[in-house]
Amino acid sequence: MKFVRFIMKNAALASAPKHIEHFSKFSPSPLSMKQFLDFGSINACEKTSFVFLRQELPVRLSNIMKEINLLPHKLLSTPSVQTVQGWYIQSLLEILEFLDQNPDDHRVLGEFVDALVTIRNRHNDVVPTMAEGIIQYKEAFPQDVSTNQNIQYFLDRFYMSRISIRMLINQHTLIFDGTTNPVHPNTIGGIDPHCQVADVIQDAFHSAKSLCDHNYQCSPRLLLHEINNKKSKQPISIVYVPSHLYHMLFELFKNAMRATIETHVDKSSLPPVEVLVSLGGEDMSIRVSDRGGGVPFRRMEKLFSYLYSTAPAPQIGEYTRPPLAGFGYGLPISRLYAKYFQGDLQLYSMEGHGTDAVIYLKALSTDSIERLPVYNKTALKNYRIIHEADDWCIPSKEPLDLSKF
Repeated sequence: MKFVRFIMKNAALASAPKHIEHFSKFSPSPLSMKQFLDFGSINACEKTSFVFLRQELPVRLSNIMKEINLLPHKLLSTPSVQTVQGWYIQSLLEILEFLDQNPDDHRVLGEFVDALVTIRNRHNDVVPTMAEGIIQYKEAFPQDVSTNQNIQYFLDRFYMSRISIRMLINQHTLIFDGTTNPVHPNTIGGIDPHCQVADVIQDAFHSAKSLCDHNYQCSPRLLLHEINNKKSKQPISIVYVPSHLYHMLFELFKNAMRATIETHVDKSSLPPVEVLVSLGGEDMSIRVSDRGGGVPFRRMEKLFSYLYSTAPAPQIGEYTRPPLAGFGYGLPISRLYAKYFQGDLQLYSMEGHGTDAVIYLKALSTDSIERLPVYNKTALKNYRIIHEADDWCIPSKEPLDLSKF
């Protein structure tokens, strides 16, 4: 019996390239926040969601898997990237098993939920595992500008695809597993139709504060101010995914606190971290301001690079899960969370003073539409870009040592 299962598994793996080729010819179908709410409202239909996901998930998986194969061979051959690629192939094959299943069969719907939970758990460590592969590649091979640009382009798209796939899986499993969230009973899946922005800010700040107190035995305080241009004097709320907003804010608060303490280490008191929330007709913006000394302009562009980190690279042991801190992924992935629903995250720094980080989100659920990578000729062309000589003089990346002259 084991031999039969082994033969069947190998046959399925051998057919994977054919399935990837087929589904990658279709473009993903982006959903708006309003559509997500409609999918999970009182009239939510598990059958409709099942029929949509068994087609949409293979499309999203196959589109990004085609791009994985375009990575430099030396990076693609690292054990970590091979592991991630194996996870994606296995997950694709498991979803394809439901293509011919009867959506009217409640047993099938239950098995589909279980399969999605298994897939989600399998992919929990995709980010640190891929990061480990990048570190292995950086340590083993010399770097060049063109390859680094291609890797940056790929990782932005790869992690955005991962965010979108987890969003689909979470919505279906949270809505149709037959339970409700006791902490947030009014949420629809992972979406809060009335997400209280100030509450998420406070939660993220206190989590970062606990971490800061543990490492430095002190932390700056928070000053929070809201400007509601729609309903003055009322707390600001939007339709959003609280966990996404928390992720972005927690990262910004960690950076702000670390910079503030290290800049004012000899001072008797620390300047506060100030947060301004503004809700307009189109945008909801959150500005996180610190007085942590700022960042030199020449380093600004590196802050969103996956190949750069201000923290020491973590030591990766064979039996330990690699920590995310130190990979330099906090800011670039936080920006992807903001961009996922057509927002953005931007940094404005003044060296010698501090940094302002601004999160831009859509105020309307109809405008909050998924931003999804598509595998096509344009994407293919981006992997073949060769970095040519600049037509402007390029100064040294580091400050000159004038004592040598």
